[in-house]
Amino acid sequence: MDDMIIEQILVTHMAVFCYLVADEKTREGVLIDPAGDHEAIESVVAKHGITIRYIINTHGHFDHTSGNDYWMKKTGASLLIHEADARKLGSLTSRFFSRTMGGKTSPPPQMTLKDGDVIHVGTGQLRVIETPGHSAGSICLYMPGHIFTGDTLFTEGMGRTDLPDGSMKKIMESIRNKILSLPDNTVIWPGHHYGRYPTSTVKEQKGYYR
Repeated sequence: MDDMIIEQILVTHMAVFCYLVADEKTREGVLIDPAGDHEAIESVVAKHGITIRYIINTHGHFDHTSGNDYWMKKTGASLLIHEADARKLGSLTSRFFSRTMGGKTSPPPQMTLKDGDVIHVGTGQLRVIETPGHSAGSICLYMPGHIFTGDTLFTEGMGRTDLPDGSMKKIMESIRNKILSLPDNTVIWPGHHYGRYPTSTVKEQKGYYR
């Protein structure tokens, strides 16, 4: 996907990675997990002259959703999240902790996602892969050569499974069967900067999850 723009933007004190994914030709794009630090994200969007069509949450935890309200109002973009995590957006926990991130409670999504759904990004596509384990509705977003893994898989570790509806068994199945089954050269773009490196590859990760 040489005609796609990918920008990795480190935001908030929780070291969240927000992503801008956009079509270089049409200048249409999406924001994945715009958690906060709006000026930093705005700078990247403006640099490329991108019109944001969708905001996509890889899961419903507040540290990834606290910027939804801001970006929906600023761009008019539609919010997308997996159907199993949509209820988290308006939860008491989310309302409280979103404020601690300097954000607001997320509005409800305009569309809920499920496995196999395709999100059009200009002339490109992101395919939804259900990867439960960190949460019931955790997803990854795949396009040839790239996968955005949210809190399912980091460069040197995996997401927590001790939260409500988390599961060690399910996250291991998701990693091994859904992510590591992709081509070895697939770049892994994680949801947090929790390792020495900001990105990895499927081949590198296979060394951790034999």
